Amino acid sequence: MSSQKGNVTRSRGQKHQNTFAYKNDKFGATAQVKKANAKIHDGLCRHCKDVLEWKVKYNKYKPLTQPKKCVRCSQKTVKDAYHIVCKPCSLQFEICCKCGKKEDIVVPINSHLDKKEEEENEQRPKKCGRKKDLDFDSDFDDDDDDDDDDLDGVEDEDSDSDSGPQKTQNKCSAPPDVSKVTIKD
Repeated sequence: MSSQKGNVTRSRGQKHQNTFAYKNDKFGATAQVKKANAKIHDGLCRHCKDVLEWKVKYNKYKPLTQPKKCVRCSQKTVKDAYHIVCKPCSLQFEICCKCGKKEDIVVPINSHLDKKEEEENEQRPKKCGRKKDLDFDSDFDDDDDDDDDDLDGVEDEDSDSDSGPQKTQNKCSAPPDVSKVTIKD
């Protein structure tokens, strides 16, 4: 028998085998389950990351309702469940947020934020709809008299696309700082 003291060998397999894997959102996911599934566990060592992923997978993850106190700085800045160290302290001391040990961090804390910013930057020109942004340095030059000669009504954008590379910005960003621009009359 497998329950005998010292008997570590077993000749047969598990009696009741699972026929399908457990799904935590089988009958429709609640808001809590959706949030737990989307959570990125960053600032953790390999073991702690695996533990939290297991808790999410088998619907055992319970999120925090109020921030907890950090064991390093004694501030109420711990906003993730099962963590004992806040993220700034974890970055400063290079320790795991959950166990507090100086282990190798699997997913750095700000890595998912960098990916989101890159995706947003890629999507911004598509949403913007503008082909050119104003270039304030070149708009106020004295050489603008050449543009007045083009009176036939043809847009310059068609000719610009055929020519070589030019200074055009495809990003929609914050408006340029016009406080330093001097206008000559």
